Amino acid sequence: MGWKTLDDMDLNGKRVLIRVDINVPVADGVVTDDTRIQRIVPTVRDVLAAGGKPILLAHFGRPGGERKMDLSLQQLVPALETAFGAAVRFAPDCVGAEAEQAADALPSGQVLLLENTRFHAAETKNDAELAAGMAKLGEVYCNDAFSAAHRAHSSTEAIARLLPSCAGRLMQAELEALEGALGDPKRPVTAVVGGAKVSTKLELLGNLINKVDFLVIGGGMANTFLVAKGLNVGKSLAETAMKDTAAEILAKAESAGCTIVLPSDVIVAAEFAANAAYEVLPTNQCTDDGMILDAGPESVAAISDIFAKSRTLIWNGPLGAFEIAPFNAATDAAALKAAELTRAGKLVSVAGGGDTVAALNASGAAADFSYISTAGGAFLEWMEGKTLPGVAALEG
Repeated sequence: MGWKTLDDMDLNGKRVLIRVDINVPVADGVVTDDTRIQRIVPTVRDVLAAGGKPILLAHFGRPGGERKMDLSLQQLVPALETAFGAAVRFAPDCVGAEAEQAADALPSGQVLLLENTRFHAAETKNDAELAAGMAKLGEVYCNDAFSAAHRAHSSTEAIARLLPSCAGRLMQAELEALEGALGDPKRPVTAVVGGAKVSTKLELLGNLINKVDFLVIGGGMANTFLVAKGLNVGKSLAETAMKDTAAEILAKAESAGCTIVLPSDVIVAAEFAANAAYEVLPTNQCTDDGMILDAGPESVAAISDIFAKSRTLIWNGPLGAFEIAPFNAATDAAALKAAELTRAGKLVSVAGGGDTVAALNASGAAADFSYISTAGGAFLEWMEGKTLPGVAALEG
């Protein structure tokens, strides 16, 4: 662990620039889901408790370097004040004289929110001059936005090289969870990778077969692997053009000592619709007009057995078309098994990715997982074994 935490920094009386992710949904100027705001509360409160003065850097939406006032962060001030239990001041820019005056005048016990960093086109170019302007506002830099750590932007990468830098509580929790899951995990390690397409997760699969003991493949991706094994998948979602690539992955996994787990039975229906009639079939008996929409009960039992003998689980993507019942059954059952083992202290379980979070929440299993990452692209790039610029900058 080459990065520092808030505990390693002298914050008393210091202006602390905190890069946060508060890119929350808003309707008619009102925050409709404050999950991301709640997740930065521990960092802001700890900085306040240590006598520091929190100054928040954040992006909001995709203004493309223009000042689009419907994407102004000012509309988040009431939600932030409620979450922090502290007064939140607002500066109409993230650099320049007005921002500097607001930072200098910030009283102890209050928070300053700076305007959307992406109102500057230079932000997404990791511009050194823009980063220097931001750095003038603080004496310590704290990155608490793991979700933006895969981007080399002025507010995530360049600025970290200009000030004493550390990870915030959310970033710290994320990095510790991920290091525990893939960096130096307790074995055996199992990864679940689901979703629609093999083509979008080639790098992920290539990295995981060298890191994990069991690789469970589900969703539409599994159909492509079944095609690679010469099986008929009827009208199922499958990337038949990727079958040779899938076959290569199977061969490489065998050489690496990684066991790839594909469904042994499947849920087949004539249509993808709520409560559609379906049948449970062995994977080698899918009909020409059938659609594979979920893994079957025998497959779930096999996955549950693998979870039971594993010590670490990493999960990205559902096992079936979880959005519509009854095709959520396999994802729900496997997730609840993982939650049960985690609750019993037998498994460390880390999950992430948009569909994954939605599926685990829908199953009721999310609360018992060791860690759920909401970081989307950053979580996926970490699973692919890529260096995340925002994390590397903290280590530099």
